[in-house]
Amino acid sequence: MEKIKGSDFKGMLISGANLLSNNHQMIDALNVFPVPDGDTGTNMNLTFTSGVKEVRDSKKEGVGDLAKVLSKGLLMGARGNSGVILSQIFRGFSQAVEGQETIDALTFAKAFVKGSEIAYKAVMRPVEGTILTVIRESSKATLKFVEKKKIKNIIEVMENLVNEAKISLEKTPELLPVLKEVGVVDSGGTGLVTIFEGFLAFMKGEPVEATDAVQVENTTASALESEEFGYCTEFIMKLNDECLKTFNEDVLRTALAQIGNSLVVVQDEDIVKVHVHTLTPGEALNLGQKYGEFLKLKIENMSVQHEHLVEDGKAPDQKPVEEKEYALIAVAAGDGLCDYFKELRVDYIISGGQTMNPSTEDFVEACKKLHAKNYILLPNNSNIVMAANQAAQVLEDKNIHVIPTKTIPQGIAACIMFNPEVDIEHNLQEMKEAVANIKSGQVTYAIKDTTYEGLTINENDFMGIFEKEIVVAEPDMLSVVKKLVDKMIDEDSEIVTLIVGEGASEDDADEIEDYIEDKYDLEVEVIKGHQPVYSFFISVE
Repeated sequence: MEKIKGSDFKGMLISGANLLSNNHQMIDALNVFPVPDGDTGTNMNLTFTSGVKEVRDSKKEGVGDLAKVLSKGLLMGARGNSGVILSQIFRGFSQAVEGQETIDALTFAKAFVKGSEIAYKAVMRPVEGTILTVIRESSKATLKFVEKKKIKNIIEVMENLVNEAKISLEKTPELLPVLKEVGVVDSGGTGLVTIFEGFLAFMKGEPVEATDAVQVENTTASALESEEFGYCTEFIMKLNDECLKTFNEDVLRTALAQIGNSLVVVQDEDIVKVHVHTLTPGEALNLGQKYGEFLKLKIENMSVQHEHLVEDGKAPDQKPVEEKEYALIAVAAGDGLCDYFKELRVDYIISGGQTMNPSTEDFVEACKKLHAKNYILLPNNSNIVMAANQAAQVLEDKNIHVIPTKTIPQGIAACIMFNPEVDIEHNLQEMKEAVANIKSGQVTYAIKDTTYEGLTINENDFMGIFEKEIVVAEPDMLSVVKKLVDKMIDEDSEIVTLIVGEGASEDDADEIEDYIEDKYDLEVEVIKGHQPVYSFFISVE
């Protein structure tokens, strides 16, 4: 093969997407932190699937045109830092092959070097030993191989790229000590190698087929052009005994993401709550029913609702909307937490957080639904900041500002300092200062046995995380909360805020509140956040 045609490129992408989909759980398991947010594989899978869906539905035939379609699909569907970086790699690839019907071996190799360059530019502080290292080292080595040996056969180029990517991946623990301590290679780099292996399999006449129930080729999610169409499908189910120990939110979430959007999957012990907008509600119910028994079902036809609005002359886009000075958009999960953000003047809540990172498109759609001179985005999670930044770049015609809040307490602190009566520059300064002055802690459970910076952690232990570090891990949740609080409070501390999640009771919150007031004589505020995954969010200021 000396030229890649559009049909070849499309086949490579589908094969790569299928291999990634088949292995995304394995990639999730490589995450260093033993917290229940090991979603690198899931994020990369959803991101790449989003781009491939656009390519599959496109009538374009040239490689350059298809690469551009892919880039846009990845850009809008990007979730998590790994997904955003992946979208930037193929954005650079697209720029390198722009306008070309077919591409040869040299162009193919140069395109990945360009992808590496664009990806590095997208990251403010690139970290070596990650997907960035893998794409940089493998693409440069492959280009050198092609130029030196004057390679014409593109299969040889792909073979070299895969081999060099594997070599680079194996070295990631030497560049990132935490990987070496835990005994894993980088998860994002593994995802990239998996995609490349899917490309190579297609080139060799052995395209990868999807083993999951929902395949990339058959998805209908791309037909949902907006949240107003299709069926709003909600159900609550009780897991059966067989699935109680094996159920994985990410597996169900990934399957549902192939057939819909506006997706929420939350597990609370043996109860699972699902919300999805889809054109095929029956398929969504089938995906859920194999895990247990439905306790509650609700399906609403959003298309009919929209048609009635239009008939009545009340369609949203026909009603004049006054432009506000500000629109605040925040990411949060948990009814109580969402209500609290709304009390703090947040106009729109994007449902998400750990285990459920919103996409770039989620931010874009949120901004489009509001009408303001200034938009302030609060991602409230370190793995969501890049998607928010990317949305700001997509909507160049809007005045969008991202406050890089990496925790829920930081987001709350920023909102408290927001003043709708002052100008944008003053607000941004005050909000960023508030974020810098807040201490953030969180308590969750470990999903596997591991050792992190000398701390032995056992599966199902509760962990206290102070900023980015796991500082305590024990079987008793309240003991962990108290020890975490002790590490967070110092002589300058004045206020402690406890945001109580689904995993903690009112009695638990009372005990921690009494502990802090008795030991430190500080003001304690308790918020019933009802957030999943995290028993407590804690802020100290």
